[in-house]
Amino acid sequence: MSVLSAPQSGEYNPYYENYIALVRDRDINQVLFSQMEEVRAAFELLGETGSQKAYAEGKWTGKELLGHITDTDRIMAYRALCIARGETVPLPGYDENAYAKSGEFNQVMLVDLLEEFESSRRALLVLLKNLPPSCHTQMGNANNSPVSVRALFYMMAGHTLHHLNVLKDRYL
Repeated sequence: MSVLSAPQSGEYNPYYENYIALVRDRDINQVLFSQMEEVRAAFELLGETGSQKAYAEGKWTGKELLGHITDTDRIMAYRALCIARGETVPLPGYDENAYAKSGEFNQVMLVDLLEEFESSRRALLVLLKNLPPSCHTQMGNANNSPVSVRALFYMMAGHTLHHLNVLKDRYL
């Protein structure tokens, strides 16, 4: 199993510091794994009806939030794969609001969105498991910023935890 140590300053855009700080001192493999159950439990409390509501005007519904978490995992995992394999071409950013709108997540049953998140997260964990340790600190460029492979995994875990906290504070 590929065990990651926390990224150092300079391995990621400072914008992501808040996400990384949420998980910096934790076993990132365990965090990424346990989040599957944490996400499921939180969204099951919200339920199908509750997940179709936003906590305020102009904010995402619960389903859109879950779709955003899944999309971000996929994008960050793709970036990690590219950089781990030596990609030198800068990787693009993405417009999270456009993705949330285009995803039409409110038209999908909550149980199916949860299955999609868990499937995506399992694939991410297998990728991490099989990454050679020599690539953990490999640097690439994503969204016009330098980033390491290990920073991307910490960013994914911190991003999910951030949104779980928002869900608990504002949706439940």
